[in-house]
Amino acid sequence: MADINIQTIPVEGDGKPRRFVFVLLDQFTLLCYACAVESLRIANRMSGKTLYEWRVIGEGGDTATCSAGTSFQLDGDLEEITRDEVVVLCGGIDVASATTKRLLNWVRREARRGVKMGGLCTAGYSLAKAGLLDGKRATIHWENQDSFMEEFEDVTLTKSVFVVDGNTFTTAGGTASIDLMLKFIADDHGEALAGAVADQLIYTTIRTDQDTQRLSVPTRIGVRHPKLSAVIQMMESNIEEPISPSILAREVGMSTRQLERLFRRYLNRSPKRYYMELRLQKARNLLMQTDMSVINVALACGFASPSHFSKCYRAQYNTTPYRERGAHATRLSI
Repeated sequence: MADINIQTIPVEGDGKPRRFVFVLLDQFTLLCYACAVESLRIANRMSGKTLYEWRVIGEGGDTATCSAGTSFQLDGDLEEITRDEVVVLCGGIDVASATTKRLLNWVRREARRGVKMGGLCTAGYSLAKAGLLDGKRATIHWENQDSFMEEFEDVTLTKSVFVVDGNTFTTAGGTASIDLMLKFIADDHGEALAGAVADQLIYTTIRTDQDTQRLSVPTRIGVRHPKLSAVIQMMESNIEEPISPSILAREVGMSTRQLERLFRRYLNRSPKRYYMELRLQKARNLLMQTDMSVINVALACGFASPSHFSKCYRAQYNTTPYRERGAHATRLSI
């Protein structure tokens, strides 16, 4: 079937193609990479010009395997990049293991040469590990935020869909690659082209760096009750030092009994139980994504003693924190 003739979009800027170098880390997320490349491809198609060029490299220079199990042929190994190219690291599952010593040395070397560099999905971890995000704003997939904050205290982590700070950029993963690339396209060649690319992608709502990556509390829990949402937001923001139900209730102008009834009615659990589940979920993320000791994980999630933490963890997940970490390490090594 022949390609449909399209009306090309007049573009701003010079005609020199902007070149991207995608670095595929082991177990990278296919969606993030595909969204980025497709946005650039469609920009070329809609403009009728080669506005963007790209190549794909990775450690070893042979193939890279995504988290879905598909392997991709690489154009080359980690090699010297010209200063007018933009480096995009693509991360995914177990990014700590994929962030090898060789990769870090390469990232630092290219950054010293002034190359613009960013990370999609979890690859913000690789940039932070290399020291490129110290003193800067960044973002990463919400599932990795707890562990990231524990390890990189010099980075200002946000919940934005994407962040561009100076010569670095990061995204939250998923379709956030589209939003980032649409920003680049708009900056390079105008809003009309970026809008046309979004239309081709059936992407009806273009997000900016002011948009957050997770759904609002009411949307997530399926309940639109302002006081309940406010309490849950306070809980999520105070995991290390939990707030008592009486204080939470007072903050939203309710009695403790009223708050209890509110949680029972909408969430079928007490405020204390809901809060505990939030804390244990963070603990599970830290156990699986960091090398923090179980004691430090317990303290970071508001537990005064390892024994109490272990008891609560077993009740929730039917295993101990130590066994959870061991089982996770075994799964990754298979």
